[in-house]
Amino acid sequence: MKLLLGIAALISTVAIAILAYVFLWVMPRLPSLDAVTDYKPKIPLRIYTADNALIGEFGEEHRDFVPIKEIPVLMKNALLAIEDRRFYEHGGINFRSATRALLADLQGGFHQGASTITMQVARNFLLTQEKTIDRKLKEILLTYRIEAALSKDQILELYMNQIYLGQRTHGFSSAARTYFNKSLAELSIAEAAMLAGVPQNPVRHNPAANQQRAKQRQLLVLKSMLDEGYITQAQFAQASAEQLHISSRQQFESHADYVAEIVRQAIVAEYKDAAYSSGLKVYTTINKAEQDAAYESLRRNVMAYDQRHGYRGPEAFIELPADEDERDDAIDALMLKHPGSDKLVPAVVIEVSNKSVKAEMASGDVVTLSGETLRFADKAMQANAHRDLKIRPGALIRVMQDAKKRWTITQLPEVDAAFVALNAQDGSYRAMVGGFDFNRKQFNHVTSAWRQPGSSIKPFIYSAALEKGYSPATIVNDVQLSETSTEQLKWDPRNDDGKYDGPITLRTALVQSKNVVSVRLLKAIGAVYARDYLPRFGFDANKQPQNLTMALGTGSVTPLQLAAAYGVFANGGYQIKPWLIQKVTDAHGKVLTENKAPATAQEDARVLDGRNAFIIDSMLREVVRSGTGAAATQRLGRHDLAGKTGTTSDAVDGWFAGYAGDVVAVAWMGYDDPKSLGGREFGATLSLPIWIDYMRQALSGKAETQRAVPENVSNAEGDWSYSEFMNGAGIKTLDLDQAATPPL
Repeated sequence: MKLLLGIAALISTVAIAILAYVFLWVMPRLPSLDAVTDYKPKIPLRIYTADNALIGEFGEEHRDFVPIKEIPVLMKNALLAIEDRRFYEHGGINFRSATRALLADLQGGFHQGASTITMQVARNFLLTQEKTIDRKLKEILLTYRIEAALSKDQILELYMNQIYLGQRTHGFSSAARTYFNKSLAELSIAEAAMLAGVPQNPVRHNPAANQQRAKQRQLLVLKSMLDEGYITQAQFAQASAEQLHISSRQQFESHADYVAEIVRQAIVAEYKDAAYSSGLKVYTTINKAEQDAAYESLRRNVMAYDQRHGYRGPEAFIELPADEDERDDAIDALMLKHPGSDKLVPAVVIEVSNKSVKAEMASGDVVTLSGETLRFADKAMQANAHRDLKIRPGALIRVMQDAKKRWTITQLPEVDAAFVALNAQDGSYRAMVGGFDFNRKQFNHVTSAWRQPGSSIKPFIYSAALEKGYSPATIVNDVQLSETSTEQLKWDPRNDDGKYDGPITLRTALVQSKNVVSVRLLKAIGAVYARDYLPRFGFDANKQPQNLTMALGTGSVTPLQLAAAYGVFANGGYQIKPWLIQKVTDAHGKVLTENKAPATAQEDARVLDGRNAFIIDSMLREVVRSGTGAAATQRLGRHDLAGKTGTTSDAVDGWFAGYAGDVVAVAWMGYDDPKSLGGREFGATLSLPIWIDYMRQALSGKAETQRAVPENVSNAEGDWSYSEFMNGAGIKTLDLDQAATPPL
C-alpha cells in the first residue's frame, strides 16, 4: 500500500512539475496568433522584361491566394483523405495518431508524425522546424488556440494557401499551375490526388523531379479517397491508370537570373523590406527573345569548349547501401548536394559493364548509356583508369539529351563566360548573362569581372592615333622591336601567329591583329596620351598601365565597360551609360518611377569626333569581313557587322566585342581562377561564336545599315583620313626607324 501511495505521489509531483513548466515557462513565451488571425498574403516583388515576360520573383511568400469557397471540393477531399481524415471532427489534436507517433518518437527520435492540419498551420506560421520537446509543447498549445480563434474552413484556407509544394511553389493554386499548367478547377481526380501527396515530402514526392515516387504517393491518396467514399471504385480505377503530363513550363519565362538579381538589389536599396511584400512590379529594358538567345548561346558554346578539352571524371562518389530504401535515401541526399543545371541532369551510376553504364536520375528514371552516348567518357571506362576518373557504381555523373533525344554523358564546365548587349543609341540593356549558372555561382562577370581585354583594346589605341594625324593607310613596320633596335630590350612583343609582314598599313595591322604594330603605334603617340584618352569611352584610367603593354590589353576592364566603349564607335561618337530599369509600379499598376531613354545623339554626350568614329568603324567592319572576326560575316551573311577579337597572353581570356545597327555586344570566356584556355584557343574560337549566335536573333528581320560619310573626311588611295591631315601623298607615314626601346 505504501508503495502504491509512493508511486501515486511521484506521479502527482511529475504532473505538477510538467504543468508548472507549461504554464510558467512555455505559455508565456507562445507567439501571438496575429499571423493566422490577421492573415495578409504578402505579394512578392516581380520583375519583367520590356515585353512582359516574368524573369524574377522575390519575397517572403510565393503564392496565389485563393479563398476557401473557391477551392474545389475535389482538391479539399484529396488533401483531407491523406493528411487529416478527421479534420472536421477533432479539436485540433488526433489523439489516436498522436499516441502512435509518440511511441515511435520515444524509440528513435522525433519524427513529427500524426500532425493534424491545424498543428501544421501552427508550426508553419508560428514556429521553427526544430525537433525538441519545447517546440512540440508549443505546437500543441498553439493548435488549441488556433482552433478556438478560427473556424475549420479558415484553418484549411490558411493551410492550402501556405503549404510548400516543391519547385519554389506555395499553395495548391500555384502548384496546379506549376505542375499541370491548370487552375484548381481544371484538375482531374488523378491530378488533385498527386498534388495532395506532395506536402508529406515536397522533395521526394515532387512530380517534376521524381515522377515515380510521386505516382506511388498518388496511389495512396486515391486509395484513401476511395476508403473515405470521396470517389467510386470506377473513378479510382480510372484515376490510377490516367497518364499525367507534368508541365515543363519554367517558373520564369526567360533565363535572366543575373538581370533579376541586379534589379532586386536596386529595388531593395530604395524600398527596403517593403520591396519583398508590397507587390511591386519592375519592368526592365531586356528583350525576351534576345535574352533567350544570349543564354542559350553562352551555354551552348561554353559546353562546346568544355567538350573539346576532355572528360574530367565524376563529380562525386558514394558507397551504395545494399538496402533499397537506404540506397534511395543516399541517392536523394547526393542529388541535393549536386542539383541540376538546366539541361545538365545529375544521375548516380548504379551499374557498370565493359560497354555500358546505368544511372538513376532524381526522377527515379534509369538511363542506359553506351556507344556514342558514352564516347565522351571513354577514358573513364578503361580498366586502368585513375580512381578519381573512373566511372563506377555510386559515381555522380551528368547526362543530357542530344538532338536525337538520346541521353548522353556530359559534365559541368569549370570555365565560365559572360555576355552583354546594349542599345548603342541610348545605353539600355537588351540582354545580359553574367555566367554559366546563376544557382551555382552568383558572381556577375558582366558587371564585376575585371579582366585583361587583350587585343580588343587596340581600336581605342588606333582611335587615339587618328587624333595625332595617323590614318588607316599609315605604314608601320611589322617586325619585332629587336630587329630595329641596337639596344638590348627588356620586352620584345611578338605577334600571336609568329608571322611578321614588314611594312603594312594600320588597317591591315588591325584586321590581322598585329601586336608589334600596335606597340609601335602606341610608342609613337605616347602611352600617357593614350591612357588619358581612354576614359572618354568609359574606361577607368587607373585600371590601365602607363606603358607600352597597354597596346596589348594588359589593363583591366569589365565586359560591360567594353560594350559601352564599343557603343561609342557604333553610334558615331557619343558616350552611353548603361541602364536597366524602365519603370516600377505598385500592386495596383500605379507607376512609382519611370526612366525614359535619353535623346539619341545629344551633343553634350559627344566624346569622340564623328570622323574618328566613322574611320574606326570602317576598320572594324574590315576585321569581320576578312580578318580575325571573318566568321561573323560568313555565318550571318551580313555586311554591316563590325568588331574585334581579343586574346590575352597564354589565352587566359577570350573576347569578342562588336556591333551592327543599334546593337553592341560583348562576349567573354575564361576561368575565375585565371589559367590558360588552351594553346589553340583564341577570342575567335571562344567568344565570337557566342556573339554570332546572339546576333542572329538580335538582327533578325532588320535591314543592313550603312553609315554616311561625315564632313571633312577624305578618301585617297582607297582609304579614309581627316582632310586637314592629308599630305601631298595622301597618307602620313610613321618613320620605320621609330622603334626605340620601350620604357620598360
